[in-house]
Amino acid sequence: MKSFLIIGMSTFGVHLCKKLNDLGAEVMIADKDPEIIDSMASFAVSAKIADCTNVSVLRSFGVDEFDTCFVCLGGCFSDALEITNLLSELGAKKVITEVNRDIESKFLLRSGADRVVYPEYDVAQRIAVAESNDSIFDAIDLGNNYAIYEISTPERWAGRTVRELGIRAKYNVNVIASKIDTEIKPVLSPDYQFRAEDHLIVMGHVKDIEKLV
Repeated sequence: MKSFLIIGMSTFGVHLCKKLNDLGAEVMIADKDPEIIDSMASFAVSAKIADCTNVSVLRSFGVDEFDTCFVCLGGCFSDALEITNLLSELGAKKVITEVNRDIESKFLLRSGADRVVYPEYDVAQRIAVAESNDSIFDAIDLGNNYAIYEISTPERWAGRTVRELGIRAKYNVNVIASKIDTEIKPVLSPDYQFRAEDHLIVMGHVKDIEKLV
């Protein structure tokens, strides 16, 4: 079972804590606000009212024992930067920090963050892509112009198999699963026959996927 430390109960931090708890992970949370710590205590194995810009406080948490430390402070960039740096210096295995602006990312990455997340940007990108084309239902950016898309089955594919279409060679994308209602069938065999009503989960370069749809 993995263990996580979440510093800061921003909206992102709250949702993250609840989901990790649902997944059975061990979560420790910390925030300055007693009210929010009290409201979130049932979703964590440990809940601390603390100022995590204090290195002594962070050291007492044993940050190097957690699989991942999250810094979720919403709009308080200076504190996020300081805490990220302290976590790195104290030997945290992985530090993921929430950002609110692109310009914050480079400073946090230089200060010890292994990854930054920009929740509002990520959600906006996914919604924009999905709403811009009736054949696209969802999209996850993988970076470097690669992505995973959920798309409708192209009309010309219906009734034909993976082998017949030669998808990788012809379209330069990988079909990694089909989705029928809420059921997902991963890793399609060469003999899988596409149905018009199915959704497909495809991975590849954004331009190649856009050509496909």
